[in-house]
Amino acid sequence: MAKITLLLGGNEKGTRRAFKEAVQLIDKTIGKVVYLSALYTSPPWGFEHPDWFLNQALESVSFLSPMEILSQTQLIEKKLGRKKKTTTHYDGRIIDIDILFIENKVIHNPDLEIPHPRLHLRRFTLLPLTEWKADFIHPVQKKSISTLLAQCPDNSEVYKVV
Repeated sequence: MAKITLLLGGNEKGTRRAFKEAVQLIDKTIGKVVYLSALYTSPPWGFEHPDWFLNQALESVSFLSPMEILSQTQLIEKKLGRKKKTTTHYDGRIIDIDILFIENKVIHNPDLEIPHPRLHLRRFTLLPLTEWKADFIHPVQKKSISTLLAQCPDNSEVYKVV
């Protein structure tokens, strides 16, 4: 059984509902959700869009393989209305599920890279993680999540949703 750290993101109408449904589906198909961060809001990262994003990090425990986890996250995204992901540019979306960590595994695969290759560059990812993983050492960066947040080059506004 492994601890899986995921990040939910989205900025279209229905994103909050999609997050709730995604957590239920993750709990049923990937593994029991054992931690759910607060919701955070921030401007789009890497592209222009009028609507800010919601993000929420979570931890699940799973017996699935990394590729099975990826497959399940993609099925959940599709079920909740996610349009096909593109590799050429970012765009608005109702939901996106990123796999951030699978324990301390390092995976370099054409379809899956763990830890997520840009998480240390994104304030909207690091801030929710500090709620329960502040001392977790990133297996590639070799720094704690709190240190990565302090050194993050992204100075975007990120606010906890109350």
